[in-house]
Amino acid sequence: MRILVTGGAGFIGSHYARTLLDGGYDEYEGFADARVTVLDKLSYAGNRDNLPLHHPRLDFVEGSVCDLPLLLDLLPGHDAVVHFAAESHVDRSLEFAADFVRTNVGGTQALLEACLRTRVPRMVHVSTDEVYGTIDEGSWTEEWPLLPNSPYAASKAASDLIARSYWRTHGVDLSITRCSNNYGPHQHPEKLIPLFVTNLLEGRRLPLYGDGSNVREWLHVDDHCRAIQLVLTRGRAGEIYNVGGGNEQTNRAITERLLDLCGADWSAVRQVADRLGHDRRYSLDETKIRTELGYAPRIPFERGLADTVAWYRDNPQWWKAGKDKAGRA
Repeated sequence: MRILVTGGAGFIGSHYARTLLDGGYDEYEGFADARVTVLDKLSYAGNRDNLPLHHPRLDFVEGSVCDLPLLLDLLPGHDAVVHFAAESHVDRSLEFAADFVRTNVGGTQALLEACLRTRVPRMVHVSTDEVYGTIDEGSWTEEWPLLPNSPYAASKAASDLIARSYWRTHGVDLSITRCSNNYGPHQHPEKLIPLFVTNLLEGRRLPLYGDGSNVREWLHVDDHCRAIQLVLTRGRAGEIYNVGGGNEQTNRAITERLLDLCGADWSAVRQVADRLGHDRRYSLDETKIRTELGYAPRIPFERGLADTVAWYRDNPQWWKAGKDKAGRA
């Protein structure tokens, strides 16, 4: 078994790759000795240190999913592709939307075309709940219309539709996952939880958008990756699977919990002007993946959050390098 993981030096992709190599999915037939190819262009959010580069079953390739000739050369012999590679930071998309369209839409199309031409048997396209827009009450099912409100979300929605078109028109065997907010170790410090934790560890203030009442679901990265593996091995072609955390929190509540875990108080918070087009609330209905594939999260939020804070406290060399790299970018 050979698996190509695009964006595999990033936060979620590297967790998936490490778990594969560590035997975390050995209960799935053929995965006990799976070879993993990681393709990553090592932008500011990609980090070689996220990967066990000397592992005998890991092959690392530095390159872009937009590079069709590279993909056509790389893909033959692979049994599946898990497509994580994407520009993912909403704030950056407000200023550099073209980069998000190029990677998220163009890169996905190039990858799909390469999978089609090289006859890769299976693919999972990893997407986001942000494609649905915002919802005041209730939860989105997979049949909900796509109403994205940021360039990032719009580029991911477009990539979902491109992926579906390759299934419907060309018969590419693929499924799409849409996940809620992830957290955990190795997440780049531009995202809310690692940004706030590392700022507190540095004695800096926390820039909380607006009144902090925006609501998100939170899911540990390990639970997300287990869901992706379920979809890869048991999901139906052409289907979309929501992967929710079932744990809705306001940004203010998250901030208060992080302050407590880091031994700080509200004086460390600096409320700033709200983000343009800031979605108010996300909520996924994950009935489908639970009933069809037997999925359920395992890591309680309070424990996962405390463990995440401890990881950043114990690994300053990792996140300080990431912050410096992002600043240069």
